[in-house]
Amino acid sequence: MELFDVYTIDRLPTGRTLVRGQPQPQGDYRMVVHVCIFNSRGMMLIQQRANNNHDFSGMWDVSVGGGAAAGDSSRSAAHRELLEELGLDVSFEELRPRLTINFDGGFDDVYIIEREVQPEEIRLQQEEVQAARWATREEILQMIDEGTFIPYHKGLIELLFALRHEPGAWFRNADGAINGKR
Repeated sequence: MELFDVYTIDRLPTGRTLVRGQPQPQGDYRMVVHVCIFNSRGMMLIQQRANNNHDFSGMWDVSVGGGAAAGDSSRSAAHRELLEELGLDVSFEELRPRLTINFDGGFDDVYIIEREVQPEEIRLQQEEVQAARWATREEILQMIDEGTFIPYHKGLIELLFALRHEPGAWFRNADGAINGKR
């Protein structure tokens, strides 16, 4: 039985937990994390979810995603999910989510990491993941159109690729000046 912490709408812990998979009362919120790994060529490591009874079975997804367990911080949940699903041990000690997406039932912290991952480093959690590979932005957008990738908003995929090097809301020139034009 997996438990998750319950938060208020302001993301304050309530001190309560709920059982994963059970109905979540309105006004209770949970934390979810996603990790997007990019290589130096600007490609994202994507995973194909296992063929099981979970949501989006067999579809491709960003590098890693999952719910925070009871007692997890956002960073510890991201570290745990990455280690469990792909076998990659990356320190999240100095990382913060690049963005947080609010959804009806909670908060989704999205981490962006640049790392050269070699195929031999990946250890798939067979119960959750059946494959992993690198993909370009264009490939992911095409996979969304084809129905083989989780149907994220295309603008979110574009934003993830844009935020790879530019944290924050503004684009900066090479000299560091804020400039809204590219």
